[in-house]
Amino acid sequence: MAREGLRTLVVGKKVLTEEQYTGFETRLRQARLSVTDREEQVAGVISSLEEGLQLLCLTGVEDQLQSDVRPTLELLRNAGIRVWMLTGDKLETAASIAVSSRLVSRAQTLFTFKQVSSRSEAHSELNGFRRKSESALIISGSSLELCIKHYEQEFIELACQSPAVVCCRCSPTHKAQVVRLLQQHTKRPVCAVGDGGNDVSMIQAANVGLGIVGKEGKQASLAADFSITQFRHISRLLVWHGRNSYKRSANLSQFVIHRGLIISVMQAVFSAVFYFAAVALYEGILMVGYATVYTMAPVFSLVLDEDVSPDIALMYPELYRDLMKGRSLSLKTFFLWVLISLYQGGVIMLLGFLLFEGQFVHVVAITFTSLILNELLLVALTIRSWHGLMLLAELLSVVVYILSLLVLKDYFDGYFLLSVEFVWKTLLILCISCLPLFLGKFLRHFCAPPSYAKLLKENSMFRNCCKRYFGIRARDTDCGL
Repeated sequence: MAREGLRTLVVGKKVLTEEQYTGFETRLRQARLSVTDREEQVAGVISSLEEGLQLLCLTGVEDQLQSDVRPTLELLRNAGIRVWMLTGDKLETAASIAVSSRLVSRAQTLFTFKQVSSRSEAHSELNGFRRKSESALIISGSSLELCIKHYEQEFIELACQSPAVVCCRCSPTHKAQVVRLLQQHTKRPVCAVGDGGNDVSMIQAANVGLGIVGKEGKQASLAADFSITQFRHISRLLVWHGRNSYKRSANLSQFVIHRGLIISVMQAVFSAVFYFAAVALYEGILMVGYATVYTMAPVFSLVLDEDVSPDIALMYPELYRDLMKGRSLSLKTFFLWVLISLYQGGVIMLLGFLLFEGQFVHVVAITFTSLILNELLLVALTIRSWHGLMLLAELLSVVVYILSLLVLKDYFDGYFLLSVEFVWKTLLILCISCLPLFLGKFLRHFCAPPSYAKLLKENSMFRNCCKRYFGIRARDTDCGL
């Protein structure tokens, strides 16, 4: 029962004579009146009586957890997320809950940090824990405070190497202090989850606070960034919504940089050709239209993009681990988009001059049309899973631009826009600016596909095999992958 994480209790009895009871009561009274080492003397007197008991029964009390707590913690571990448990319960209760919730697996050993009262004792315990760094750590709040006071750096390094950490007898101040220490030493975002009023300080100190609406009230929920009703909802919130939020934010920020940089490159090339004259390539209304009605909707529709389905994201939490590498948004991707902007802006402007014939308004029509279509096509090439609103944004932007060509007669020559020359020159510029990017993306997915692309391919092959040989629907086999 103890291995299963239950609170075990042994019930026994012992018949005492009147003399034995009188002697025990006298020694217990003297121990309680002792000035020095009172607790140790009382414990010694009680232990002397707990001998030769007759066993009556054994009891095992289970701390009832919410549904799916164990698979949720396992999913978080597979996703590369380190889980610490900060609780105000006693050491024995905290240990049993850690085992029953599978925060500490059966294969792992528990290292119980002894109650220390001096610096030398804390150093001795840290040395013992260093020799068992693969064990889960259980430490009380007073010992934790002493270790942080004298050996802050050493303790945090050893604790971060442990597969799981349980801090018991923690006050709200201790919880907030641990969160700040993890932020300071690991330089990584910390998420705090709580369901009671004593977790408010910890939730507010963390980068992201999650409050669970429970029987203890709504204090944690009101103070948190996100409010949930069940602990198991954390898996979908982090592995699915959190992953999508990171990837979508990365794509959106990169496109905003590209959208502003490409038109700046075109203006720089135009100024260099005309001996750096203070002449704007596009008038104010075209600049405002480019940043708003022409390209805003398709670019912002990237927040609806998905690379995998929710079922695959929850089935393979290792996909979340890839985010820790920072490949979606890094200096490498930033400079890559800068090079793309330099290439496309230079190609559109230089080819516009090479194909220039007649009036200057023709160059504006060719380059501006190529710029708008280039941005819309680049958004389409980046999308991995089309959404109805994405397609609507693309079509709506094209329709709005065509209508503006008919309205803005001061900026565009209507007869030139209807000519074959305008069409083939614009398509030529568009192909030269976008074709290398399309080929590069195709070769990259063919030679070094991302992890989610491999999972989609394997999942599709598995479903086809099940359907062909066993007659099982794909939906029925998802949980057994």
